Amino acid sequence: MDPRVEKIKSGMLMPAIAAPMFLVSTPQTVIAACKAGVMGSFPAPNARTIEDLRVWLTTISDSIGPDDAPWAFNMITHSSYGRFDEEIALVEEFQPDLVITALGGPHRVTEQVHGYGGLVFADVITPTLARKALDKGADGLVLVCAGAGGHTGEFAMLPFIDEVRSFFDGPLIVGGGIGSGRAIRAVENLGADFAYLGTRFLATEETMISQAYREMVWQSSMEDLIASRAITGALGNWMRASVEAAGVPTEELKKAAKIDFSGDMHAGPKAWKNVWSAGQGVGRIAKPETIADVVAELFKEYEQAVTAQRQGSFYLPTSCSCGAGS
Repeated sequence: MDPRVEKIKSGMLMPAIAAPMFLVSTPQTVIAACKAGVMGSFPAPNARTIEDLRVWLTTISDSIGPDDAPWAFNMITHSSYGRFDEEIALVEEFQPDLVITALGGPHRVTEQVHGYGGLVFADVITPTLARKALDKGADGLVLVCAGAGGHTGEFAMLPFIDEVRSFFDGPLIVGGGIGSGRAIRAVENLGADFAYLGTRFLATEETMISQAYREMVWQSSMEDLIASRAITGALGNWMRASVEAAGVPTEELKKAAKIDFSGDMHAGPKAWKNVWSAGQGVGRIAKPETIADVVAELFKEYEQAVTAQRQGSFYLPTSCSCGAGS
């Protein structure tokens, strides 16, 4: 096993990561995930001010022990992001196990993170961006495939993994519609080291979303999503009901907004404040849950899938209502 993969898997119940979700993940999300046995993470902009971010990082550092799963810090490295310098200083101080860069290159953080022995993974949506991230010093990659919530990719998971594995044999995280323990095992079989799950944790009690957002998640299926660049400038999957409630015209969804992460991302008329995202696994979520509940269910399914594979059989979910031979 690659020593970088082995380092990340320390303390993990299964190779799963509760992905960072913008305006969703909190310190409690991270802590609950790590305590339950999967890597927890959050995007830095979720803390409204740099002072808030210091409090968040202190809370996480004080709460996660050596027997818990590791945690990850997600940073925007786009040139428009105005808080970068202050955030990288906090990274050097609090030393997260893993720093995941998004919407920009990893080269802006590698020196600092490698300086304390941490790892840098780059969030990418194409093989070309994957190559560039590796050239700029990333230790590993996060492949964001079609079907992911929030910012999503356009490439299907299987060929995306295959193409990246043709030039990179290092640590690989894969996300995009993964919502079950069977799917976590499946991406391992496809050649990935870890599964990235955001939507499956979206409506848990430990996230910061509103009750109306939770209820919309419970009532939605994959057919209720719209892919558009109109909200943030990057391609994202958005719940149709929230788009309609926000009064975004259909014609506007065909346009691409300018990517701009400057200023207070919580203030003003930001489109993403009222338009809510979810991935294609949203149809699996239908009831109130805690992160511990979700991880327990995922692990049960994961163990069943591993056992079935060892026995040479195909495991069907117990919820399947199909008849034999159908």
